[in-house]
Amino acid sequence: MRRATVTRKTNETDIVVEITLDGTGQYDNQTDVGFFDHMLDQLARHSLIDLQVRCTGDLHIDDHHTVEDVGIALGQALSEALGDKRGIHRYGSCLLPMDDALVRAALDLSGRPYLVWNVDLPTAKIGTFDSELVREFFQAFSTHSGMTLHVDALHGINSHHIAEAAFKAVARALRNAIATDPRKSDAIPSTKGAL
Repeated sequence: MRRATVTRKTNETDIVVEITLDGTGQYDNQTDVGFFDHMLDQLARHSLIDLQVRCTGDLHIDDHHTVEDVGIALGQALSEALGDKRGIHRYGSCLLPMDDALVRAALDLSGRPYLVWNVDLPTAKIGTFDSELVREFFQAFSTHSGMTLHVDALHGINSHHIAEAAFKAVARALRNAIATDPRKSDAIPSTKGAL
């Protein structure tokens, strides 16, 4: 089983992330940021990655450090669990509809982090959650996992739906990318011989 546990402790957050890539999408996420927990649950459920996150953060300031630092730790955990990436598909994509929202995600587990984010969330808040933190999470996650990630919202009028569609689309793309390729299960998916 491809697993990893990452602990990250700073003056702003105290985080433990546990992931199992070959899971069934079980989740137990507790960051004390309700909407963010809901999005992490979606990420686990639709990627089939078992995910447990525990985070205590400086929420008396705002949610920013919690969301960004969980993205950092989760990215590090994904990278560690993938190891040398032998046998994976490497690429994944998904076009995901959710009511009014339609979001496209495409990713490459290349070891070269890059985020292209074409997602406009029409409201500054989703409940009490700052909408701009959706991008902050994916920036941290893609950077620290070494992932090239493109996310495009093609349609949408409801910020909650757009954000949730983004998490689900990335999850489904990730599910494809981390899956073992039965025709090349012992090979690094690159002509370089390393990722």
